[in-house]
Amino acid sequence: MDYKAAFRNALDKVHAEGRYRVFADLKRHRGAFPRATWTQADGSQSEVVVWCSNDYLGQGQNPVVLDAMHQAIEEAGAGSGGTRNISGTTHYHVELERELADLHGKPSALLFTSGYVSNEASLSTLYKILPGLIIFSDELNHNSMISGIRAGGREQRRVFRHNDLEHLESLLAAAPADAPKLIAFESVYSMDGDIADMKGTVALAKKYGAMTYLDEVHAVGMYGPRGAGVAERDGVMDQIDIIEGTLGKAFGVMGGYIAADPLIIDAIRSYADGFIFTTSLPPALAAGAVASIRWLKAHNEVRIAHQERAAALKARLIRAGLPVMPSVSHIVPVLVGDPVHCKMISDILLSDYGVYVQPINYPTVPRGTERLRFTPSPAHTDAMMDDLADALETLWAHCNIKRVGGYAA
Repeated sequence: MDYKAAFRNALDKVHAEGRYRVFADLKRHRGAFPRATWTQADGSQSEVVVWCSNDYLGQGQNPVVLDAMHQAIEEAGAGSGGTRNISGTTHYHVELERELADLHGKPSALLFTSGYVSNEASLSTLYKILPGLIIFSDELNHNSMISGIRAGGREQRRVFRHNDLEHLESLLAAAPADAPKLIAFESVYSMDGDIADMKGTVALAKKYGAMTYLDEVHAVGMYGPRGAGVAERDGVMDQIDIIEGTLGKAFGVMGGYIAADPLIIDAIRSYADGFIFTTSLPPALAAGAVASIRWLKAHNEVRIAHQERAAALKARLIRAGLPVMPSVSHIVPVLVGDPVHCKMISDILLSDYGVYVQPINYPTVPRGTERLRFTPSPAHTDAMMDDLADALETLWAHCNIKRVGGYAA
């Protein structure tokens, strides 16, 4: 077999579909978020404004976070020393898990190396602990959740239409009454910017004796009076069995976690391969996360400013006649509907306007719904927004994207 040809053909297919991904070589400026330096292939450099960072609040630049990380390096060095089961459990990890448990009002929490790993490991492990488990999964759940569910029990899953509680209830009602059940869903869906019906989902879980597993990855730090997420904001946090989150977005560092009852945490800790066999996070990352969580718990004004900035950007882009997709969260998606045009606009924004936003193409979103996904932060100014809106207006005409009913076609 010609192995190289197989790899070449796979890449040719991606190129032909117009969705080949090119990474921008960026170096962020400490203390000047969201500005960065872009280094091009020829070595030349230029200054850009980053519009697609998941460091939603700029916490990766917060001096409180950076100071805590520097101190941890001075105190403990670089690495953790191994897996948590061998020599990789440090006081920094224990302290962080306590902080996460407190954030979500749960007795216990468990730290993973990333949000992806926490979802994949936890959901696949639940099948080991609960024989015959049926997981009811929203069709737009993140790939990490889908991967965990497939790994644990592909046959024992039911997929309900996105945010459709009537469809979910019909699936719950049709399932064996004595089978263990779990509803897996997200709070903020990061590509469309919509939010799940928390109270309705919890009510169905109670009615049919199901557990709930909530991914708050795109909500922790940003919603609720202390930043615990949408479940805190909507007053149902105590009714969610397992809350999953990340440290790599609004908290500005890296890592993933779950928070739940001590029995659940201990069982997953004891059975999850993705936890048992992975080197733990470096102490500096854990220390930075603790500092970030504590700071955001006490600074609700940042969350208020974040929501204002998101609303301001949506209003500007809508006034400019751009196809802003409906969003009730901080996510601002602008529909393009074609992978080639989407990448073209992204490339020109970067090269000609100093605006960095990555094209969002398949498989991240369905074909035909390609988009630019903007994530304004409290540090994005009115002037930055005006520049962005002007650039997009110009490019929408330049790239010959038709507008139909307010959306690109």
